[in-house]
Amino acid sequence: MKQKPVHVIGGGLAGSEAAWQIAEAGLPVVLHEMRPMRRTEAHQTEGLAELVCSNSFRSDDAATNAVGLLHAEMRRCGSLIMAMADRNQVPAGGALAVDREGFSAAVTDALARHPLITIERGEIDGLPPEEWDSVIVATGPLTSAALAGAIQDLTGPGLAFFDAIAPIVHVETVDMSIAWRQSRYDKQGPGGTGADYINCPMTREQYEGFVTALIEGEKTSFKQWEAETPYFDGCLPIEVMAERGPETLRHGPMKPMGLTNAHQPEIKAYAVVQLRQDNALGTLWNMVGFQTKLKHADQVRIFRTIPGLENAQFARLGGLHRNTYLNSPQLLDGSLRLKAAPRLRFAGQITGCEGYVESAAVGLMAGRFVAAERLERAVTVPPATTAMGALLAHITGGHLAVDEDEDGATGDKPRKVRSFQPMNVNFGLFPPLTQAPTRSGDGRRLRGAEKTIEKKKAMSARALADLDQWLTDCDG
Repeated sequence: MKQKPVHVIGGGLAGSEAAWQIAEAGLPVVLHEMRPMRRTEAHQTEGLAELVCSNSFRSDDAATNAVGLLHAEMRRCGSLIMAMADRNQVPAGGALAVDREGFSAAVTDALARHPLITIERGEIDGLPPEEWDSVIVATGPLTSAALAGAIQDLTGPGLAFFDAIAPIVHVETVDMSIAWRQSRYDKQGPGGTGADYINCPMTREQYEGFVTALIEGEKTSFKQWEAETPYFDGCLPIEVMAERGPETLRHGPMKPMGLTNAHQPEIKAYAVVQLRQDNALGTLWNMVGFQTKLKHADQVRIFRTIPGLENAQFARLGGLHRNTYLNSPQLLDGSLRLKAAPRLRFAGQITGCEGYVESAAVGLMAGRFVAAERLERAVTVPPATTAMGALLAHITGGHLAVDEDEDGATGDKPRKVRSFQPMNVNFGLFPPLTQAPTRSGDGRRLRGAEKTIEKKKAMSARALADLDQWLTDCDG
């Protein structure tokens, strides 16, 4: 008997990954993407899995970094997003960064070629029809107003935060007699050489003038209904960071540590602006950590005061967009189904995760859960000791519940939570080790940073072992 298709709404990272996982399990999928029929505030193309902010998937270190561990887990799960990221990698020190256009084109092509995937262009402007008995909603932070309204009618008011986008510079307009190429501490990451960033140095006087200009520059104003919407702390506008204190930036995205000016090695920069390669050709470079809500004219004026960028030409200027997400611990069950309508699952940033890789990972899990359900297999979630399991636990139940006497909740009412905020994957979401390492391999007692590193290595090793067992149990 011919299987009814699973419908995936949204062709971003989460939706693309979910569709791939379902199709790879042998089930038909219809992937709905409203672009190009309906545009968004941030997308530039009609490609699937378009990266609208940075081109970085962050650290690829699977031993001591939680997002690098998430990379490793997704690769073991046959992730399309990770496979295409690896194929379209550009140098970025210890990070995994991609040629954004090549990456999107590769994902789009792979999905279009899959015999079990049908891509339909056009907006879904309300709740999916009842005959769609299995649906993943992966519409992300830029969900169309019509669909967002329909979801809100079903779930109650959503939550929101603001995310920002960094500018991109044409590399031939960077003055390399002032700037130089170097990765921090000369670190060679995947595909890197140890000289993967362009660095622009600042003296103390230049830095202080720059901070003042950021604070005084004209910013995008919010509508009245947006005034109370917070920023996501992991992606603050550069001028908001500057407002938190004059030294904030030089201890954040503009820190000079681990960098030596190739033109004047004897002079230590007071602060450094870094640019990271944005495409495979190496013609476009984005300003690392320089997401901004400054108006375009002030971006050009202020950023051209950075030494080496006096004549910079911008392929894209920064911007700001509103991300809407669900109160997932209250609304979703442990396998991402909407409690009020279990035929609907949610995936990606709309669930309240944050970050490219995290969004794709939630899409991967949603796709696997749907496939298991369709094939009448047990739906089992990844162990909480894995990066994927820890992220899922945060989304679906990782926040403290309101005290029962505070809201009068009973067992048959939705679980309320005090505060649910988007979060990147991190080791703080993982259960503690049964026994943390205290000594090195040669018997020395571990102390300080070394102890922390060995603890992370042990958590990563545990995660990969537990993930392998989960995959064996699910697929065996």
